[in-house]
Amino acid sequence: GVTNMVLDALFVGVFKWGVAGAAIATGLSQCVGGLLPFIYFLRPNNSLLRFVKTKIEFRLVIDASANGASELVSNVTASIVGMLYNYQLLKYAGEDGVAAYGTLMYVEFIFISVFIGYAIGSAPIISYHFGADNHAELKNMLKKSLILMSLAGVAMLIISEALAFPLAHIFVGYDEKLLEMTVHGFRVFSLMFPLASINIFASSFFTALNNGGVSAAISFLRTFVFKLAAVLILPLLFKLDGIWWATIVAELFAFLLSIGFVAAKKKKYGY
Repeated sequence: GVTNMVLDALFVGVFKWGVAGAAIATGLSQCVGGLLPFIYFLRPNNSLLRFVKTKIEFRLVIDASANGASELVSNVTASIVGMLYNYQLLKYAGEDGVAAYGTLMYVEFIFISVFIGYAIGSAPIISYHFGADNHAELKNMLKKSLILMSLAGVAMLIISEALAFPLAHIFVGYDEKLLEMTVHGFRVFSLMFPLASINIFASSFFTALNNGGVSAAISFLRTFVFKLAAVLILPLLFKLDGIWWATIVAELFAFLLSIGFVAAKKKKYGY
C-alpha cells in the first residue's frame, strides 16, 4: 500500500505518466508485497514455515479450493454487479449517478474492511477450536463475534451518517447538485453496514468450519443473486432511490439466510 502511494505520486505527479503510471505503480507494489516474504522464507530463519521439497496433493488442493469458493465468488460477481449498477445509474441519473456511486464505493471499501479484517483474523481461531473439538470455546467465539460485529456495524452506520457530507465533499464538492445526490445516496446506502457485518462474518465463519458450500452459498446469493434482483427490480418502483436501497435489501435477505444457516448448523458443529 505504501509503495503504491509513493510510486503513484512519483509516476503520476512527478513523471506525468498518467494512467499508465498508476498502473505501473500498482504492478510494482504487488511485486514488493510478494517478493519480500519470498526472500524471507528463502533465507535460514527460526520460523516453522520454510520452503522444502514437497509433492502436490491434488485432493488437498481441491478441498482448499472448494472451501475458498466464497472468496472467488465475491470477487468475480463484484465486477458484474458493479457494471449493472453503473448501467442503471446511467439510465436513471446519468453521469452524475455513476460519479456518486464511485464515491460510495471508495468509502464503502474503507468501512467494510473493518468487517473483513475481523472475519479473516478470527477464522484461524475458529478453525483451531473446531479442529480441537472445543465446542464450548467455539460457541463462545461465535457469540462474542456476533456481538462485536453487530456493534461494529452500528458504529460504522453512525460514523458514515455523521461524515456523509464531509466525505462526499472531498470527492464531489465541485458540483452542488452532485454533492447533494451523493450525500443522500450515502446516507441511505450506509444503512446496510449492520447487516453486512453479520453476513461477512457468517460467510467467513463457515469457511473456517471447512464448509465451503454454505460459505459460497451465502457469498454468491449476497453479492450476486440478491443484489442483481434488487438493482433490477427496485428502480422500476422507486427510480434512483431504488438503486441506493438495492444493496440494503440484498443485505437484508442475505442476513436472514446467514442467520438461518447459523441456526441450522448449530447441532452439527456444536456451537
